[in-house]
Amino acid sequence: MFIHQFYDKGLAHASYAVIRAGKMIVVDPARDPQPYYDLASQHEADIVGVIETHPHADFVSSHLEIHEQTGATIYVSKLVGAGYPHQTFDDGDVINLADIKLNALNTPGHSPDSICILVEDENGKSQAIFTGDTLFAGDVGRPDLRENAGNITAKKEELARQLFHSTREKLMTLPKEVIVYPAHGPGSLCGKSMSPDLQSTIGKELRENYALQLMEELQFVELLTADQPFMPRYFGYDVELNKQGAPSFGTSIASVPKLGNNATLEPGVLIIDTRPEADFKKGHLKGSINIQQGGKFETWLGSLLNPGEQFYLIAADEESLDSVINKAAKIGYEKNIKGALLRPDHATYHSAVFNEEDFKINPEKYTIVDVRNWNEINEHKIFDNALTIPLPEIREELLKIPTDKPIVVHCAAGYRSAAASSIIAAQVTNVPVYDLSDSIVEYAG
Repeated sequence: MFIHQFYDKGLAHASYAVIRAGKMIVVDPARDPQPYYDLASQHEADIVGVIETHPHADFVSSHLEIHEQTGATIYVSKLVGAGYPHQTFDDGDVINLADIKLNALNTPGHSPDSICILVEDENGKSQAIFTGDTLFAGDVGRPDLRENAGNITAKKEELARQLFHSTREKLMTLPKEVIVYPAHGPGSLCGKSMSPDLQSTIGKELRENYALQLMEELQFVELLTADQPFMPRYFGYDVELNKQGAPSFGTSIASVPKLGNNATLEPGVLIIDTRPEADFKKGHLKGSINIQQGGKFETWLGSLLNPGEQFYLIAADEESLDSVINKAAKIGYEKNIKGALLRPDHATYHSAVFNEEDFKINPEKYTIVDVRNWNEINEHKIFDNALTIPLPEIREELLKIPTDKPIVVHCAAGYRSAAASSIIAAQVTNVPVYDLSDSIVEYAG
């Protein structure tokens, strides 16, 4: 038996392939199916199955495309209400992959339709478990993503109660040496305190995972429903898209219009400039938003823009342009791209040049806007008098920002403040808008 992990750092997403005797099953595949085809070819294996642990909220899966290309059976819980060809896979169901077994365990909590897959070797010994978003290294799945999405919705408190029982009755009773393969790693918004490890064991999680320690159900519910990270705008959309199955990745990205760099852009359509912050500040189209290609571009694109909102994409070169189109497709946003182009010749609008020395001497002369997440803000404020508006809320909260003084925007390291300052500067024209950028580390202490 061979298990291979694929890891997408941008979305902190892990998917897997299990190969045995020339047959391969894929677990929770990403939007681009090519890596799975490549691995199958390398091992001279046929892809015979795809398992979805639940309808994912944070990325688009290629399960339907793999089925259409290879004939592989899609396995998913009957509770999903899937709109694509599939075989139900719930408690007691088994997939025989030559002489090993993949056993379904219903583990509701992160979502009502979550499953885990317990792998038994040829001797009937439990070796590994694919836990989806139910159990992570150091954490468990957040229970608040399915209050308004999917065919089954449930309040976060009810899902947290279900997760209490799923962990205690299904997972914590497994042998301690069983390897845990989760669907996400650190940085994912599907949990709140994942460890840096991309895999674990049941024994290690019993020792170290805060959510698996001895506690009453009510305490677990209160702990799990508190201080969860923000929910990007695209999450509910991706749940519904994954329930039906997404169109072909290659066909979808090929349909994105490529424009000449001096093409006329339609007024009123958002412009997303993905170039590095320094290049953007030196010259960009007025009103454009700087979501840099580096960092978690997909997450921030889907956090700032609504699923049906059209936009243009600008990049520095063809390779970068193709990369950001692919990243947009990972969350199902490729259909919203009105056009993709390289930096126009007339992109000459300069960002305001920040006099940091004056700011240090006279901070009271500025309106300071803190765009970090609420958990960071609640932990400590870097500037006591700062106005607090997390980046995902900035477009709706612009009117709360006073415009009687120059505006200085900061986050924790500079990536988010680049986006936020460009959003504010596109709307506020009577005072300069400055980005404190990575200089914030000098103030954070």
